[in-house]
Amino acid sequence: MTAPAATAPGSTAGAALAVLPRVLRQALGWADAHRTGFVLPPDVLEPHTQVNSTLKPLGELAQLCTTIRRSTEPGTPEHGTAGDLIAFAWEQVRAGDLLLELLRGEPFAAYPYEIYAAFAGHGLRNEGFERLAGTLSSTRGWAHTEQHANRELGLINSERRVGAAPHADAGAVLARTWLGGLSEPWMFEGPSGYALTHTVFHITDWCCVPERMPADIDAYLRAWLPPWIDGCLESRQWDLTGELLAVAAALPGPPPTALLDAAWPALATAQAPSGAVPETGPLIPVPESPETAGPGGPEPDPYPFLACYHSTLVTAFAAALCLKRLTAHRADGPAADTGAAV
Repeated sequence: MTAPAATAPGSTAGAALAVLPRVLRQALGWADAHRTGFVLPPDVLEPHTQVNSTLKPLGELAQLCTTIRRSTEPGTPEHGTAGDLIAFAWEQVRAGDLLLELLRGEPFAAYPYEIYAAFAGHGLRNEGFERLAGTLSSTRGWAHTEQHANRELGLINSERRVGAAPHADAGAVLARTWLGGLSEPWMFEGPSGYALTHTVFHITDWCCVPERMPADIDAYLRAWLPPWIDGCLESRQWDLTGELLAVAAALPGPPPTALLDAAWPALATAQAPSGAVPETGPLIPVPESPETAGPGGPEPDPYPFLACYHSTLVTAFAAALCLKRLTAHRADGPAADTGAAV
C-alpha cells in the first residue's frame, strides 16, 4: 500500500513545535477554568442519571490528565494543572467510594472499573473497590461479558492498571478489531476512526507505552494516518483529528514529523481564544467587545460545555504527547522522517 507523503502541501519544519505549547496551555487552562462542568450531581447514583453527561466527562478528565501529567515535565504549569485536575476528579468520586457504590449496583458494568483504572494509573487506590473488583473479575460472567473488541481491550488495560489478571489475551482481542485486521484504508470513516484510536489507546496504555504496538500496525498507521487526518481536517472533524494526532504520537520509533508539522497548525486554528475546541463543524467567531477585547480581558466561550469539553481535553492530551515526542526527537538529533509510506 502507498499513501500520500504529507497531510498538506507546504508544511514547515518545526511548525508543530511552534504552536503546541500554546495549544496545550490554552486547552488545559480551559478545562481548569470549567471545573464546574465536571462536578457530579447529588443524584449521580440514581438510575435516571445520564452517565454520558456526568461520570463520562469526569472519567475522561481523569484519564487524559493522567497522560498529560506523565507527558509533561515536573515543575511546569501544565504538569501542575493536570495533577490538580486529577485530584479534583478524585474528590468528586469521594476517593473511590462512589465508584465502589456504582460497582455494587452494577457489578458487571465496565465503566466504573475503567474510571477507577484512570485513577489507579496515577497511583490513587481504594481498597474496598479493588477487593470487590477482584472478586468480580474472577467470575465466569466477567470473562464472558459480550462487548466490541476495542471495548474489551479497554477493560484488559484497566485490569492491568488495577493489578488484576487480564480476563482474555490482548493479542487475540486485538486481532478482532478494525485496526488489528489492517482493514482497507478506504473503509475509514467516523465510527471506525474512533474504534481505531481507542484500540491504540488501550494497547499502548493511553499512548504512554508505544512499544506495545505491533510492527505491522505501526507500519499501517504510518502509511494511512496522513490521508485520514487530512480528510478529518477538511471535513472539520476536530475531535477525531485530535485523537488521530494522539495516535501519531503513540507510534514507536521516530515521530512522523512531517505529518505533525502539517496538521497541528491546522488544528490550532480551531481553538477559540478561551482554549475551547469544538467537536465538529465550522468555527463560531467570537465578537470583540470592550469587555473582551484587548489583553487581560476575559475570553468569551463560544461553545456549550458538552459540545467542546471532549475535543478540548483530547486536544490537550494529543498536544502534550506530541510535544514530548517532538522535543525528545529534536534533542536526539536529525533522523529519517517516517511520516509517510514508501
